[in-house]
Amino acid sequence: MSTSSIVLETVKVTKRFGDFVAVDEVSLAIPSGSFFSILGPSGCGKTTLMRMIAGFLEPTSGDIFINGKSVLDVPPNHRPVNMVFQHLALFPMMSVADNIAYGLRRRSVPKSEIAQKVREILDRVGLPDAGPKQINQLSGGQKQRIAIARCLVLTPDVLLLDEPLGALDLKLREHMKVELKQLQHEFGTTFVYITHDQSEALVMSDQVAVMNAGRFDQVGSPQELYFDPKTAFVAGFVGDTNRWSGRIDTVDAGTLQLVSNDGFRLLGHMASGQSLQPGAPADIFVRPEAIIIAREAGQLGDIANRMSGRVTSVLFNGANSRIIVHDSASDSEIFAALPQTGEFSDLSKGQEVHLGWSADKAVVFASRNHDRN
Repeated sequence: MSTSSIVLETVKVTKRFGDFVAVDEVSLAIPSGSFFSILGPSGCGKTTLMRMIAGFLEPTSGDIFINGKSVLDVPPNHRPVNMVFQHLALFPMMSVADNIAYGLRRRSVPKSEIAQKVREILDRVGLPDAGPKQINQLSGGQKQRIAIARCLVLTPDVLLLDEPLGALDLKLREHMKVELKQLQHEFGTTFVYITHDQSEALVMSDQVAVMNAGRFDQVGSPQELYFDPKTAFVAGFVGDTNRWSGRIDTVDAGTLQLVSNDGFRLLGHMASGQSLQPGAPADIFVRPEAIIIAREAGQLGDIANRMSGRVTSVLFNGANSRIIVHDSASDSEIFAALPQTGEFSDLSKGQEVHLGWSADKAVVFASRNHDRN
């Protein structure tokens, strides 16, 4: 990737509030025209980072470049970025058209040109007849599109989105994920999106940075984060997973045997970049969809990891249905995804099942007790 394709870059950006380090030497490089998400739990520093990019906060150290030029001394209203907030900040006393035109008027764009730009942007976001309407006449999804249109009409190089779907109900949020991705693709504007919702980040993004305690644990495609996590935090935060803690018993060519704190033995493979030796504290992760469910133990064949127990809960959610099984031997609960074949649609609380998964489906990291979190 050439340097000229990078629209936004931060270099060792740090923000301290007294003794507290909110953002700790974060560096990133975002290609022009991409959808980039910053994913992390509340308090990890993602909003602070975005506010520094927008110019609302000044970094304690480090630098921020847009199109190769430092913007540290550029005020927010002169940076080629715009920001969509969770609560949208639309003006309720103005019509839709006037909301969209607001920034253009501030730039002293001629009235005739403003009217044309407003018509064009409303057409592009699929609301061609919404101009005369008042904000309170719009649905939640329409308000989202108007807030984005108000920013995109100013043709920013980067659009910053601060959890813009957080106030929507679940069904509308699912719909808006698709709409946002389509809008970004149509306009070709670089979107930088922050969220604590992994589903939003995975569905919409070209690249995702997982933020933990002020730093990026991993930056990669959604597939890389899900299938090849580099840290225990990423493994536990991105997607659903089962986790056991214990100590490494044996290591054999990348395959490890872990003895859990409950005395249960599990086989897994060493995560890339890890160097674990016998006796080291470690965590082992396995995703619910990697677990095979059987009614008889013999149906599992020679699979490496096995547990048996009784179903304590059936969590029906269509194609994403799962069961929770209590394993009496390890006194632990395991989440397992129900196959979409319908084979186990009759499972109910109290029934005994047998679970198994291969060693290559279980990934092992150094204990999370040694992580920053």
